[in-house]
Amino acid sequence: MKRAYLIITLSLISFSLIAQDFNYLPAKVGNNQIVAYTQFTLSYNEEHEQADWVAYELSDVEVDTTLPRCNCFVGDKNITTKTAIKKDYASTGFDKGHLSPSADNNMSELANRESFLMSNISPQLPTFNRGIWLQLEEWVREKATEHKKIYVVTGPVFINNLGTISSKNITIPGYYYKTVLRFDGDKVKTIGFLLPHVGAVGELKDYVVPVNTIETLTGIDFYPELNNSIENRVESQLETKKWGF
Repeated sequence: MKRAYLIITLSLISFSLIAQDFNYLPAKVGNNQIVAYTQFTLSYNEEHEQADWVAYELSDVEVDTTLPRCNCFVGDKNITTKTAIKKDYASTGFDKGHLSPSADNNMSELANRESFLMSNISPQLPTFNRGIWLQLEEWVREKATEHKKIYVVTGPVFINNLGTISSKNITIPGYYYKTVLRFDGDKVKTIGFLLPHVGAVGELKDYVVPVNTIETLTGIDFYPELNNSIENRVESQLETKKWGF
């Protein structure tokens, strides 16, 4: 009995260390370039001229910090294969949609400017970008305030794409995703959202899916640093009530 208690105790200690020093970055996608910025890290997909994923920690302090939007869209010179630039979106009818939102990057003027790098941008229909995608961004900030700290991964899903824009052939994704992870003491909670780029109407809860559903569609391993047994369990979660739905 003492041995079993010791094993459980050591397991909880180990888990607590994971929660305190959690590496929230997804696994590398092929040879795609990974670049770290002040408040987010991204993996750049040259074929589609946008990120595979953008990952970041979001705290209540970050949510409470506000700065004016710089609206300073510019190509990302840190991407070795080059990115889209602002004029690639001109007269296309598509918004320059943030993956990591400007409002999640307000710890400094530099951080806010970095959120406008075109590596963090994807072509989004105005009805989507200013509609349900904005609602989801606001929901994520609410959860960061409620739970003090969460971990977000977001990006496009290149299935049923809507064509391309610009001579650079920037892919218009068919879907977008967000995954959110939080620690509740010694427990991990996750939730995923899979939104069609066209026709996403209704409530956010209508688009909740397990994280492993998004992993299957994208081929991305979102939380490789978690113990395999924990990862498999939490990525299959569909616990909407525990996320306020």
